[in-house]
Amino acid sequence: MRLTRLAPILTAAVALAACMAIVAPSVAASEHEEPVGNLAELMRAILFPNSNHLFDVQSYDPEAPPEASDSGDGSASARFASIYTGWQVPQQAALALAEVEPQILNPDRMCENGKPAPVQKDDYQEYARKLTEVAKKIYTAAHEKDRDKVSDLTNELAGACEDCHFVYRKYQDRCDD
Repeated sequence: MRLTRLAPILTAAVALAACMAIVAPSVAASEHEEPVGNLAELMRAILFPNSNHLFDVQSYDPEAPPEASDSGDGSASARFASIYTGWQVPQQAALALAEVEPQILNPDRMCENGKPAPVQKDDYQEYARKLTEVAKKIYTAAHEKDRDKVSDLTNELAGACEDCHFVYRKYQDRCDD
């Protein structure tokens, strides 16, 4: 009688264990996702626009009312341009930069020239870590709605970008050893 009561529980436990056995190897087999784009594309898609949103805090007050858009072109960009405004813009920009380190350090990431990105190099890893650290500070300051602090921290952000670019963005030997 007791077994009949436990049968559904045991069945569920066995099914769960079987599912975990199927899922676990696939997660363990790949600790990172295969990149879609190269490093330059990743920079243009995530780092460049989101950094600019943060630099804008120096000139534009996130608490100021958004400017009305009268483009009237009917595009999705025009229609949804003012959905996220105010402090959400620098908050989300800082979040994007704070979360991008695993993509920058993906061991399968290639440079625009087709050569592997220098993800195994200690200095490159340090530059990525510094980017994450400053982005987290900006994220916190943006949630505190502290414009002066965000503005000051963008100098540190610019420095983190510049340090890496000085070494790895030389046009004649980009991503070369």
